[in-house]
Amino acid sequence: MAVQLDTGVPWMMCKQTDAPDLWNEFRENSISICHNKLYDQAPLDEYGFKRQPKWGHLKDLHAAISLCSTTLLQGLQTNFSLGQLQEAYVFEEETRGCVAFLVNNDGRENATVNTVSNERTTTTSETFNGTDRWEEYRDDIPNFLDTSLKSNTLLEHMNTTKDKSDYLWYTFSFQHNLSCTEPVLHVESLGHVAHAFVNSTYAGAAHGNHDVKGFTMDVPIVLNDGMNNISILSVMVGLPDSGAFLERRFAGLTKVEIHCGEIVLYNFTNYEWGYQVGLLGEKLQIYTEKTWEMLIGTVFDAPVGDDPIALELGTMGKGEAWVNGQSIGRFWVSFQTSDGNSSQTLYNVPRSFIKPYGNLLVILEEFKGDPVQISLDTISVTNLHEPISHYHTI
Repeated sequence: MAVQLDTGVPWMMCKQTDAPDLWNEFRENSISICHNKLYDQAPLDEYGFKRQPKWGHLKDLHAAISLCSTTLLQGLQTNFSLGQLQEAYVFEEETRGCVAFLVNNDGRENATVNTVSNERTTTTSETFNGTDRWEEYRDDIPNFLDTSLKSNTLLEHMNTTKDKSDYLWYTFSFQHNLSCTEPVLHVESLGHVAHAFVNSTYAGAAHGNHDVKGFTMDVPIVLNDGMNNISILSVMVGLPDSGAFLERRFAGLTKVEIHCGEIVLYNFTNYEWGYQVGLLGEKLQIYTEKTWEMLIGTVFDAPVGDDPIALELGTMGKGEAWVNGQSIGRFWVSFQTSDGNSSQTLYNVPRSFIKPYGNLLVILEEFKGDPVQISLDTISVTNLHEPISHYHTI
């Protein structure tokens, strides 16, 4: 289809090794289980600032290539050694000048050039540190009788929610009449997070990661003699982002059992389930011991000036944030990188989203977070001129 459009320009492809017409191989940021800031080394960041020195280097490189484009396309190419680890690529025309690219492949002796870098400064404009600024609402855990959609099997998450929400409740009721002193709820899922509730009491949670979306959750539970209701909240963190046959991807629960030691006490994989799409809106959810507390956000005025704005969410857990009904993205601050730090705590709020006064901030929180420590910051940069060393120079 893309070839038949006959656009006359190269196409960028994510993953297709046999793409026709010499398409360029291209890989952008993942969407599934990924923070919402732009790629770390993009020439422009999410605030619209130039990322130096990369932006300046690319600007100069593009200008140089444009200036000598005729020579590059029509000149005769030669290359020769300038040393053991140095070489030159030369393009030369018969009647005009030449273009030379000098390359240093020495990984120990660096070549030093003067370039422009920048330093980013974060200034706190406002902290939402008063508990009276947050209005609180409670939402009941759904049970099987509350649901209108029912099925005798586990449904696929994405097809059930129709991309209306990241959240899908799986719930069922059963009569417990077997003896077991320490039952364990066993759940297998293909993504990305699951929270378990037994008789409206929180039992535990588990999640996958960017590379392995699937996971297993085994949590001890307490069952009543007689009727019990189990509700499992399946959570997606974005949709699949790349690869072939995306329409065949499966997400959500794949197996639910109750174990007693090594014995499978109950198998509910093929059982009558009820489903309810999780609600997203102008509410903030924070889990307590028995219910999801839904806190509607707070109101703030626009910071003075025209510097970019960001929310500092370092004390929160996982969820999504909105300003005046516009999503500023999902966050997962509690999910740490290999070095033990959060991958992202600052979340850009475009000034086009806000009004001079009375802006409504709403945050949906799945895990325990501390909203009274959230701050509204402004971001600024200062350009620095300093020598920077490179292993490779052109």
